[in-house]
Amino acid sequence: MKKRIYWLSLALVAGQAGHAFAQGATDALRYSRLQFGGPARTQGIGGANVAVGADFGNLTSNPAGLGLFQKSEVHLSPGLGLGESTARMEGNSAAAQNDTKNSFHIGSAGVVLANRRPDDDQSTNWRGGAFALGFTRLADFNTSFRYGGTLNDRTIGNLALTGDDQSYLASLRRTVGFDGYGQENIDNLRSQAADGEYYSLNALAYGAYLSRIVKDPRTGKDIGIASTTRSGPIQQAETSYAKGSASQFDLGYGASYRDRLYLGIGVGLVSSNYTSVKTFTERESDPNTHLSEYTLREELKTSGTGINARIGAIYRATDALRIGASIQTPTFTWLTDDYNAVFTTTFTAQGNDVVATSLPTGPVGVKSLDQTFAPYAYTLTTPFRANGGLAYTVGKHGFVSGDVEYVGYGQARLHNNANDANGSDYPFTAENSDIQALYKNTVNLRFGAEGRFDIFRVRLGYARYGDPYKADTNNERAQNFYTGGFGLRQNNFFLDLAGVYTTFNQDYTAYDLGGLEPLVKINQSRFTTSVTAGLTF
Repeated sequence: MKKRIYWLSLALVAGQAGHAFAQGATDALRYSRLQFGGPARTQGIGGANVAVGADFGNLTSNPAGLGLFQKSEVHLSPGLGLGESTARMEGNSAAAQNDTKNSFHIGSAGVVLANRRPDDDQSTNWRGGAFALGFTRLADFNTSFRYGGTLNDRTIGNLALTGDDQSYLASLRRTVGFDGYGQENIDNLRSQAADGEYYSLNALAYGAYLSRIVKDPRTGKDIGIASTTRSGPIQQAETSYAKGSASQFDLGYGASYRDRLYLGIGVGLVSSNYTSVKTFTERESDPNTHLSEYTLREELKTSGTGINARIGAIYRATDALRIGASIQTPTFTWLTDDYNAVFTTTFTAQGNDVVATSLPTGPVGVKSLDQTFAPYAYTLTTPFRANGGLAYTVGKHGFVSGDVEYVGYGQARLHNNANDANGSDYPFTAENSDIQALYKNTVNLRFGAEGRFDIFRVRLGYARYGDPYKADTNNERAQNFYTGGFGLRQNNFFLDLAGVYTTFNQDYTAYDLGGLEPLVKINQSRFTTSVTAGLTF
């Protein structure tokens, strides 16, 4: 059976920390928390197009909108993303640190083939329809942050803590029978170190002399795991960046019934690619300790494919008012993780602490222990989604629109993929319980408007995607999108430009000490601009 891997970091976890499986609640949220996608017109109105219709973005939001197309069209939408972050260890005197992450992407591309009956053809109430095929980027994983600070002595409640008590190595200290360090697992540590083949990050730390097995001096029996101890202030720093996206290839059809009711159906094939690289360092300069510093570098690459379907309807209540609704099935996704970890340690010959029996003649100098873990395959079912919207047209002068979207983030589920050569029969019971405990049902709001001035278009929009966490932080982790754009319609050619400014906050912890670990506050913003060029025919 394939071994599942543990690692140090929890990617952008809010209100939750701990040594996590490579597959956990964080993964479920990453692939469930989508953004509005589509061409620049959709972006400019904040994605609020569920009831608008005749917009290529309807292919991923409400395929009934395809039924409002009067002409066929083809388009391409390249884009540029500019990201910035500020991160700071809470309660630490060190200054906040800034970082940037930019990217180029194709936001949308596709073709709509419309077919409408002439007005004098009254042979059927079905007046026309449109078939659409296209590509849409629905999630942007490009982020980065860095932070640094000092772990000083402090008191939490009645606990007097040294900097070492709050460090990552403190999380390696265990007692036999607790937290996965029973005798069987201790024997596995020895076996992995002897073979030089590791399937646990804690075992990798053991191989790098950052922890050792402690024996009872009287009986000679194993009594626990001890990590290297340090004294004095400990300097801690981490850099992290992620890249990738989730995109959807869609096939959809929308039809018009008496130009009053519009119905649509679509199928989506999802492609996800995510890469995360984290470099975590702790150092101190006390001459009485052998370990002066160590660095853990982790790289995770996740690729996956998935499938979903959606249906929708738009009803023209009056000539000006349209009411829209759509539902999307959960997305069933096959994922594979590739993970690599490198511990680099620097030991000195000076010191009076005990790190391993071979010191001080053992691991003196810079040592590096590198392990590439076997790929691991699993599956994820993301939540069901439901959308409702209203659109009001102001003659030929434009429209205003508003959408509401329901997403039950706590409904996401991880499953094993035992049929894959890189899978296992692991049940994911604990991880799915974490998903239910951490996440809640959320409402996303989108609002947009378009003004028409002869051949020109002006657009504004705003969207607020709710905080998916149950822990109350006054909605600090909600996402806000501020959008705007311009358009040009000339004969059979159209050109649209849109900008989307996004802000979101996150709480991050690099390891779990039951609340004693440092908390990092991260403020992120991202500006994405898209240009859509297209032809109608």
